[in-house]
Amino acid sequence: MALNSFRAFLSIFSLLFTIVAAEDPYRFFTWNVTFGDIYPLGVRQQGILINGQFPGPDIYSVTNDNLIINVYNSLTEPFLLSWSGVQQRRNSYEDGVYGTTCPIPPGRNFTYILQVKDQIGSFFYFPSLDFHKAAGGFGGIRILSRPRIPVPFPDPAGDITVLIGDWYKANHTTLKAILDRGKKLHFPDGILINGRGPNGVSFTVEQGKTYRFRISNVGLQNSLNFRIQDHKMVLVEVEGTHTLQTTYSSLDVHVGQSYSVLVTADQPAQDFYIVVSTRFTSQVLTTTGILRYSNSAGPVSGPPPGGPTIQIDWSLNQARSIRTNLTASGPRPNPQGSYHYGMITTSRTIRLASSAGQVNGKQRYAVNSVSYVPGDTPLKVADFFKIGGVFRVGSISDNPTGGGVYLDTSVMGADFRAFVEIVFENPEDIIQSWHIDGYSFFVVGMDGGLWTANSRNQYNLRDAVARSTTQVYPKSWTAIYVALDNVGMWNVRSEFWARQYLGQQFYLRVYSPVESIRDEFPIPKNALLCGKASGRRTRPL
Repeated sequence: MALNSFRAFLSIFSLLFTIVAAEDPYRFFTWNVTFGDIYPLGVRQQGILINGQFPGPDIYSVTNDNLIINVYNSLTEPFLLSWSGVQQRRNSYEDGVYGTTCPIPPGRNFTYILQVKDQIGSFFYFPSLDFHKAAGGFGGIRILSRPRIPVPFPDPAGDITVLIGDWYKANHTTLKAILDRGKKLHFPDGILINGRGPNGVSFTVEQGKTYRFRISNVGLQNSLNFRIQDHKMVLVEVEGTHTLQTTYSSLDVHVGQSYSVLVTADQPAQDFYIVVSTRFTSQVLTTTGILRYSNSAGPVSGPPPGGPTIQIDWSLNQARSIRTNLTASGPRPNPQGSYHYGMITTSRTIRLASSAGQVNGKQRYAVNSVSYVPGDTPLKVADFFKIGGVFRVGSISDNPTGGGVYLDTSVMGADFRAFVEIVFENPEDIIQSWHIDGYSFFVVGMDGGLWTANSRNQYNLRDAVARSTTQVYPKSWTAIYVALDNVGMWNVRSEFWARQYLGQQFYLRVYSPVESIRDEFPIPKNALLCGKASGRRTRPL
């Protein structure tokens, strides 16, 4: 009798939950992932296509929409998609990285059930497994504000996705084999704009109108500078945060980052160069696209405009100028500045230092000396089923050890609702880029040299931009504040994909002992199970 009562309660609760969830719209997508021939740099390559497209289709959504994305894996190898910047509130199972989600086997499908809860802004998706990112499979994500919530600029005449990134002529399988042998990749062969090489893409605008360009660096390792000949760009949004509307002639976009700019077609009617070039490299790669006025009187003229090359101070000053617009509403109808992060005392400081080294004669990369190796079962799945022997919480230190690089399945424990300071330390002479899944964090400070407690004196505690990916300049540090309000297993990684693949990542296990649906959803009913979880049931009840 008690069991029947409990089942009745579950049925009622499930019905109520369905009714509440039904208030937010659903958007359905069916994607078929295949290999196909692509020619982005003039030579035939094996690319990853989504519904025959390279890059993949854009995802259009509105705050709180439920996205039902049915992915058919028609490749010959396992596959996963991840959703960079989408926070997966209470639902890290849907994050689409191997630490949380079993890969989709060849010939099978999996339906991602995402909610873009309390988010707005510009993001992208990408294939996270192996080295698939070097083959394509990426696309833009835009999350629009709900109709009644004001946006701090007039509706643009058009909303344009611009995916930029460095690219290799070699297939992803060849690049992966180089890394598997413990070698480094050579310098990329070129830069793509929306999957096309030099002058392979154009955007048509009407004279006198203003357009929103959502620019994401989906590349593998290089920071890129973006500019449009004779046009200014007004920055309005960074990874879900409305910014002070500062005007730039060119913009540094580091690997994994996304920006929204407004561009007004206020020049004489003709064609103009769009230019993307590498930053902080001795060899500068450059590519071009075309901004075409609908009443254009002629083709582009003159040389493409030059941009910054190796100047670090220029980029650092630009990064510091990007601030939150405290008077603008975010995804909810209240000013973004109502959350006074600078008045909250942090409960913990985590210092993360990158390093490179050899392990067993092969190239590896590390965080606090630990070079990550995947477990035989996704960590979140093993955590749910309480499967031992897959990972150990605390297998990575809160501080740099100064020791040599070693291998482990590194997981750092953290308390739900803690407010922490994280300092990314870069002792190397290259720029780096770091991303944290599941969160948006405040970039409170960055500077050259070694971080010390005195470095806090220069933090921006008022209007620092909140985002999910930040750069760390050579021999420099970047500090962030983050409220750990999202229970789950979250990937912290280098966005340099060869470094990520060779160990420069770990997982942050944000834990609540309550195990309540209030804090975290249970494992999805349709979750694929693999490794030591094979043969188990997703819902024991």
